[in-house]
Amino acid sequence: MKKIFTIALIALTAATLPAAPKKLLVVTTTTGFRHSSIPTAEKVLAQLAKDSGEFTVDFVQQPPGKPELKKDATDEQKAAFKTADAAWTEQLKTALQKLSPASLKNYDGVVFASTTGDLPLPDKQGFLDWLKAGHAFIGLHAASDTFHGWPDFVAMLGGEFAHHGPQVSVECLNQDPQSPATAHLGKSWTVSQEEIYQFKNYDPTKVHDLLIMDKHPEHKEINGHFAVSWCKPYGGGKVFYTSLGHREDVWDADPTIKDRKNDPAISKAYQQHVLGGIEWALGLKTTAPVQ
Repeated sequence: MKKIFTIALIALTAATLPAAPKKLLVVTTTTGFRHSSIPTAEKVLAQLAKDSGEFTVDFVQQPPGKPELKKDATDEQKAAFKTADAAWTEQLKTALQKLSPASLKNYDGVVFASTTGDLPLPDKQGFLDWLKAGHAFIGLHAASDTFHGWPDFVAMLGGEFAHHGPQVSVECLNQDPQSPATAHLGKSWTVSQEEIYQFKNYDPTKVHDLLIMDKHPEHKEINGHFAVSWCKPYGGGKVFYTSLGHREDVWDADPTIKDRKNDPAISKAYQQHVLGGIEWALGLKTTAPVQ
């Protein structure tokens, strides 16, 4: 009887203990264009993790000293660049070992925060297989400007960056007021100034739209369906993507940010948008709580 009581007590104690935080790996490496807002994104994501207590973040960050080749480089400079770039790429490959199947066993999800270009992943198919096995992928802004030559990645994400025009003010229409990523935004949400992506290889029937525009961002007289944010299943895993997040003052609510165009309230709404997307992708929340 004493043994049964002890087992029951252990089970009851385990049931009442708070769940251990999920573990997210945040990737901010780039081989293409590098956004100036990446350090801000890293700071905000770390703060969201700390404030929520629902997940922790680990980072794969850009190795220092990425070489640049000038347009008018001499043959000697081109040769020196080739050597330096090869050495830097090896550093990048080392950093990206955290995305190997063996390392990914330590994480519940991955965030691609404005990654660009072709990243030298250690095992590309292994990465997708890991996602399909029940893990989370969160793509932020330029995540869709990554792996243009990898159709399976584009299919996983649900769309591919095609182009953008000048920064504009846009009204985003909320397609799911029950999602943790959009419940706080009302029927529509206006962002005062942001870089708005247009997509290719995007099919609205293959994703669950969260935010869209019904007017072209640069040509307001053109009506249509223009994606901003969506989510989707991927095998047993979940994918959340938002194209917003180019500007520092979209990410950061600090009112003293230089040349601020967006009210801090927009930044706070964006942070909740990202947090809700993370919570959904990690399976922490399925719908928003009733207000």
